[in-house]
Amino acid sequence: MNATHPLGCDTFVAYPPTAPKGTVVFGKNSDRPQGEGQSIRRYPAARQDTSGPDNNTVQCTYIRIPQAAETYAVLLSQIDWMWGAENGANEHGVVIGNEAVWTNVPEEPGSPKLLLGMDLVRLGLERGKTAEQSMQVIIQLLEEHGQGGPCAYNDPSFTYHNSFLIADAKESWILETAGRHWCAKRVTQGGCNISNGLTIRTNYDLCSKGLQEYALQHKLWDGKGDFDFAQSFSSSGVEEQESLESRQGCGHALLQRHENQHSLDHQAMMDILRSHDGGICMHGGFETRASMVTEWNLERATVQHWMTGKPHPCQSEFVLQDLF
Repeated sequence: MNATHPLGCDTFVAYPPTAPKGTVVFGKNSDRPQGEGQSIRRYPAARQDTSGPDNNTVQCTYIRIPQAAETYAVLLSQIDWMWGAENGANEHGVVIGNEAVWTNVPEEPGSPKLLLGMDLVRLGLERGKTAEQSMQVIIQLLEEHGQGGPCAYNDPSFTYHNSFLIADAKESWILETAGRHWCAKRVTQGGCNISNGLTIRTNYDLCSKGLQEYALQHKLWDGKGDFDFAQSFSSSGVEEQESLESRQGCGHALLQRHENQHSLDHQAMMDILRSHDGGICMHGGFETRASMVTEWNLERATVQHWMTGKPHPCQSEFVLQDLF
């Protein structure tokens, strides 16, 4: 896996008491190479006869995988040259955003082109009715097909693993991966964020089979004390990732301003994504190419999505989007 770590993307979610009572809010900035195209796109729900040779697979960015018999309608922020998406939502009120992470697990032999994290975002949305179901879809496909391949159109050396924030009105899952291994943590209250590093330490809820054995075998963990996923698998220092000066730390500080205040609504989330603290709204060689905010209202049983469809949320309007 490429050792160059251009930092970009921030994903947030807030439940009460950080968000207002009866409200859940999600937000993501998609930071990509300067000038790369990214569009708002919609794909309708569909049923496929997967028994025939013509409809039994789907072409992702690099590889074909078995198609699902039913796929759900999705609203995506899609990089123009990829099949997958940086973030999006589906008809059942699930939203997903992903982050690039760099780990101690090397690329698979031959540096193969496998599934990209962006492919997994779209696949999770197309095939999951809840946040947990979407996470399980991503896990199954990750373990079966693996992840890998160039993540920039003109730079074959730009490769990475992925973390995901998968949310619905009931709960969110932070899913962090290292090769075909993974660790997951459930979130049901307050605010949390992910940036470009592993964040799950010893307090995980689920993990891949054989994770600790892999860490021991490859001398990533000495087997003493509680198993620390981020400490074992992160290719850079966990302390640096958690510092107040890091993107992760700056994003966390922005969330903390709303802690126990019931104040982080969709407008406040837009303000966070427009912030230049720690480079949340990014300018330069890597820049924020698109942004998304979602708000669930539990009392009205509604969900609304806003997207910029343009670079730099500090200069762009968040436009309310219809799913269909």
